[in-house]
Amino acid sequence: LLIDPDVEQTDSLRWALDEQKIDVEVRPIAGVPTDLAELQGYECLVLSNVPATAMTMRQMDLIRTYVQDLGGGLVMLGGDQSFGLGGYYRTSLEEILPVRSNFEKEREKPTLAMVLVIDKSGSMGGQNIELAKDAAKAAVELLGPRDSVGVIAFDGDSYWVSELRSASDKSMIIDQISTIEASGGTNMYPPMEDAYRALGSASAKLKHCILLTDGVSAPGDFEGLAAEMAASRMTVTTVAMGQGSAQQLLEDIARIGGGRYYVCDDPQSVPQVFAKETVQASKSAINELPFLAQSVRPTQVLEGIDLELAPLLLGYVVTRAKPTSELILASESGDPLLAWWRYGLGMTVAFTSDAKARWAAEWLNWPDFGPFWAQVIRHAMRKNDSRGIFVDVHRGDGETRVVMDSVDDQGAFIDGQSTTLTMIDPQLKSEKIELRQSAPGRYEATFATPRRGNYQIDLAQSRPDGEPVRQARGIVVGYPDELRLQPTNEIRLRKIAEVSGGGFNPKIADLLVVNGQTARLPIPLWPYLLMAAAGLFLFDVALRRIDLGWAAGGRTT
Repeated sequence: LLIDPDVEQTDSLRWALDEQKIDVEVRPIAGVPTDLAELQGYECLVLSNVPATAMTMRQMDLIRTYVQDLGGGLVMLGGDQSFGLGGYYRTSLEEILPVRSNFEKEREKPTLAMVLVIDKSGSMGGQNIELAKDAAKAAVELLGPRDSVGVIAFDGDSYWVSELRSASDKSMIIDQISTIEASGGTNMYPPMEDAYRALGSASAKLKHCILLTDGVSAPGDFEGLAAEMAASRMTVTTVAMGQGSAQQLLEDIARIGGGRYYVCDDPQSVPQVFAKETVQASKSAINELPFLAQSVRPTQVLEGIDLELAPLLLGYVVTRAKPTSELILASESGDPLLAWWRYGLGMTVAFTSDAKARWAAEWLNWPDFGPFWAQVIRHAMRKNDSRGIFVDVHRGDGETRVVMDSVDDQGAFIDGQSTTLTMIDPQLKSEKIELRQSAPGRYEATFATPRRGNYQIDLAQSRPDGEPVRQARGIVVGYPDELRLQPTNEIRLRKIAEVSGGGFNPKIADLLVVNGQTARLPIPLWPYLLMAAAGLFLFDVALRRIDLGWAAGGRTT
């Protein structure tokens, strides 16, 4: 499955893989799978220039589970919306990739002065303010020592949490960000003015402001201030948290201020927005100088590919290889170009350039373009060797029973082998279960499936020759068992009829026959007695309170 924001730009890669007998389905960003069952239908997922801000946290967690627990493959290609530029810093996908999105900024890169303006009004209480603080901390961590950063929090007033200062003292700035507490109203104009004045006095070549709010501000000349900031070579990006914010105003500010506008319906995506904006504003994560791919270590995966004849690449995203990853290709300055590693049961690959006309224009005409990508993707693909495995799945009464029969190539039973089942429930919680051998070549396990939704099962068995075999299955739990259409339990109905002296499944005519039998119908008397007692009580009170003149004779003095 190939995901790319510009589907038409993927034709060269798709055609090349088709020639190499690899079936490819291409989708836009909106086609990123939203459940594990859909993702299980593919052996490898390729993300080409897909930003983290275009996916939900659940979608990224799904991909991690697909790789880690189900042995799927993930390939990430570079672009101006990928790796650090796409906001992947400190996400679940960066965790499984063989490269990091943060890196040491080169000295010749332009310096950046950035002010973060964060709404701390009462409506930001709870999770929202904590996520905003996490986002601000992540932005500070991504800056270089020659950059500078300031943090303003606002409610009805404007407060400098951390004055504009060098980002080399990150620990102090992060500690000050932690002190922000939500309270008060919303007045966005004063903090924008403070950010404008602070950036105006900074000596950095690049000046950027990120404004986050979840509400509607008191009035102010926001468009005029944004125009002044743009005229002073400052850029303004706005982030609307939720649907209750003044989205049109924030969009206008970003448009006039030359920045970008984001709507975060899911507050969990705010840290990715801040990370993406920080890297993009620093203009240091892209190297667009032509270079030749340099081989770092030989590998059988690229056997038959003559990399010395590979043409120039025109750019790449700067990343940093993780210590235990395999760095295969690098740029001439030593930055990672192609790296991979095994994560859990699966494989992840990072290619920091692209496979399109922007940076790989020369590669598209290279004779080894198709074989190169076919061999890389086959290396990342899920190894789904299920020879000699036959699986039956039976579900009922909130439990699922899995029976696996295992035979070798000659049809002989395979006994005494370690066989495990990885079960992933609808909430992406994983559980490993050992299958017990119940007969020659037969292994069984039973586990609870109480929740509605999709359950994914990955079966793995070691073989005497050392080559493991795997098979994946899915289970869908819909309605509870009591609502399922099942055959009538006639045995139980006959027993009830026998015990009660009745009949089972009589004819209508038999039901209407009068047989002279009578039955007592007990009538409860307590409602009537209670009504009588209430009436007598009222009558008694009336006799005591009302003088009816029945007394004989008058009182004498």
